Amino acid sequence: MAARKVPHPDPRPGRTAAPDLPRPGRIHVGVSGWRYAPWRGAFYPDGLRQDDELAYAAHRLPTIELNGSFYSLQRPTSYAAWYAATPPGFVFSVKAPRYLTHILRLRDVGSALANFFASGVFELREKFGPVLWQLPPFFRFDAALIEDFLAALPQDTGAAQTIARTHDARMTGRAMLTIDTVRPLRHALEVRHASFIDAHFIELLRRYRVALVVADTGGRWPELLDVTADFVYLRLHGATELYQSRYTEAELARWASRLRAWSAGEEPAGGQRASEVAPPAAPRDVFCYFDNTDKLHAPDNARALLQLVGVDWAPPGGPQIGVGRLRARVAG
Repeated sequence: MAARKVPHPDPRPGRTAAPDLPRPGRIHVGVSGWRYAPWRGAFYPDGLRQDDELAYAAHRLPTIELNGSFYSLQRPTSYAAWYAATPPGFVFSVKAPRYLTHILRLRDVGSALANFFASGVFELREKFGPVLWQLPPFFRFDAALIEDFLAALPQDTGAAQTIARTHDARMTGRAMLTIDTVRPLRHALEVRHASFIDAHFIELLRRYRVALVVADTGGRWPELLDVTADFVYLRLHGATELYQSRYTEAELARWASRLRAWSAGEEPAGGQRASEVAPPAAPRDVFCYFDNTDKLHAPDNARALLQLVGVDWAPPGGPQIGVGRLRARVAG
C-alpha cells in the first residue's frame, strides 16, 4: 500500500497546500569490513593505529557490514567496543555465521541461531541494522527448507532475545542476553544459484518480510532486482569481475539511479526479476555495501556513490576523528 499523503496547513489565507509527499527512505552506503592491509596508506593515513581504523572509517561512511561474524562467533566485548568506536546515526549490518548457511545448510539451526544472537549482537543497540544471510553457490532452492528457515527468523530484538536464551552450554560465560529495548529486526538473504530465479521464492521472502540481496557479481551469479521487504539490501562485488573490478563513474551513476528509485518507492527500469508481481509502492531504506577490487577501491567507490545520491555523512565530531591520535603519535 502506498504511503498515505496528509495535507498540511498553508499559511496563506484562502490557500490549500498540496499534500505532503511521502518521505524517501534513508540511503546507507558503506563497505564490507574495515580491516584490510591495502587500505593502509591509501584510505587510511600512514601511521593510523589499527585500533583507530573503525572510528576513522565510520566518520567517512555511515554504515559498515560486519563480516568477522561470518567466520566465527564474536564476543560481547567486541560488539560493545565497535559500538563505542562509531558515531551516533551509524549502522552496522551483521553477516550471520556460515556455520548455519554453509555447514548446517539451514537445517536444524535452533542452537546455532540461539548462539549467534547470544554472542553479543545486542551490544550494538540502535546501531544494529540488518542481518545478512549468505547462501553458498551450491545451495539450490528448496521451498520447504527456505520457508522453515524464514519462519524461524526473529522479527524484533525481543524475539531474538527469547531465542538467545536457549543457547547451548558452550556459550556459558560469554553470552550477552540483555537488550536495551525492543527494536524491529531486519533480515536479508543473498542467493547464488540460478534455481532461486523462481516466483515462489520471491513470494516466500515477501511473506516473511525478508529482503532479497541485490548482488552484482560480474554476471557470475543471479542479479535479481525483486523488492521483497520494507528495505533494499545491495552487495556490489564487482561490475565485470568478481571481487576485482572497480566501478566506473557511469556504473556508479546507474547504481545511484536505482538507489534513488528504491528510496522514493519506485521501481528502477531494467534488470531481471523472478516475479511478475510488483511490490507495494512505498519509500524504502536502502543499504548498499561495496566488496570489490580486493577491497582496495571499495571506500572510494562508496564515498563517490554517497555523493551521487546526495547523502552528506557528517557525524558529530567532524572529519578529524581518528586523526587526532594519529597526529599526536607522529609528533611524539
